[in-house]
Amino acid sequence: MGIEDTARRSFFSSKVNLRNRSTTFTLGRRDSVITTDLESPIFVVPHAQKSEKRYPYEALFRSIHFALLDNACREYLFIADFFSLTSTAAQEMFDSIFTKTQAYLLKHTESYMESCYDAIGIFLCIHINFRYQAIMQRRNLTCLDIFSDHLLAVLWPRFHSVLQLNIKSVRDCNTQKLGAVDTRPHYITRRYAEFSAALVSINLSQNDEKVTSCLASLQVEVEGFILRMAAEFQQRKEQLIFLINNYDMLLGVLAEHTSDSSKEVVSFQALLNARIQEYIEEVLAPFFGGMISFVKDNEGYLERGEMAKITVNEKHIHQIVKGFSNDWKKALDLINQDIMHTFTNFKNGTAILQGALMQLIQYYHRFTKLLSQQPFKELGVKGDLINIHHVMVEVKKYRAIF
Repeated sequence: MGIEDTARRSFFSSKVNLRNRSTTFTLGRRDSVITTDLESPIFVVPHAQKSEKRYPYEALFRSIHFALLDNACREYLFIADFFSLTSTAAQEMFDSIFTKTQAYLLKHTESYMESCYDAIGIFLCIHINFRYQAIMQRRNLTCLDIFSDHLLAVLWPRFHSVLQLNIKSVRDCNTQKLGAVDTRPHYITRRYAEFSAALVSINLSQNDEKVTSCLASLQVEVEGFILRMAAEFQQRKEQLIFLINNYDMLLGVLAEHTSDSSKEVVSFQALLNARIQEYIEEVLAPFFGGMISFVKDNEGYLERGEMAKITVNEKHIHQIVKGFSNDWKKALDLINQDIMHTFTNFKNGTAILQGALMQLIQYYHRFTKLLSQQPFKELGVKGDLINIHHVMVEVKKYRAIF
């Protein structure tokens, strides 16, 4: 996951060859093997060869193991009925027939897993096995229980190992080798978003705490990676734009596959909200920084009744009022242009703009309220204040229309 697109493989190759890159970290329709295609007819090799269609490993795994399940159930029932055997005797005869087949399938799976780094594919194989175990339980048959357990003993360790490799690759990722960076969502962030959403959506049907724990570790490393990438920017405003675009993209992908209450969604939503609020302060400061500082400095003193700590600088207050009266409309237009050309997600940019404008109205309301109280009440600047309702009418012109 943390491999660089620009990483060199050898003297004769300019880039790392990530085979099937488009499906390594994405789910797409691959989960059909545990839903609509779970009990579909098995692949017939000559027909599959003629079609020249390529199948992911989990599709072949499903076909092979569905064939085993179907034949094993029929054979076991035939043995028990034809020879009038007890369940123990029937299992012994069944094992004498199917042991070599089961051993071959386990050996084949072990061999493939040694060089498999497709965590999504492995996880789908695990859930195929879970669902076939459920089918056996519904049929009141236990003839494949031991084989299924052995299969899981092969799949789980490899899945965990590949997850740990992904976690390590993100942790060890050198941001200096990732080339030029801009404020758009990073490709490693997108890989994580697709990958995490895939595993979370598969895991929903039969939640496993081991998977949840590994995903939590991966999330921590990705959050750290995003912060390291943001640190590449010199200006705090650019850092915030990068963080917001990446968190927003993550949430968009996760929302397609998981619920709003999932741990990943809740965590990234909190991070996004915090960075948006900080960005709003950054974008308002160049135009209304004096007013904002005045409000923050003096509100607390008034609320606590610490009047002696308040310094009344009439000239400074007059400059704030006059500056707002002269430039607030132009500032609104510049803020609108800045925000709407900054964020990759138009809907997110619109929401941030509305948040910034509402925050401005709140600051202005608090500012005018301060000037109506002692010790500012007697100052002769109140007549120069713009009516807040006039400001609100102007702000409404920037309301998004979908």
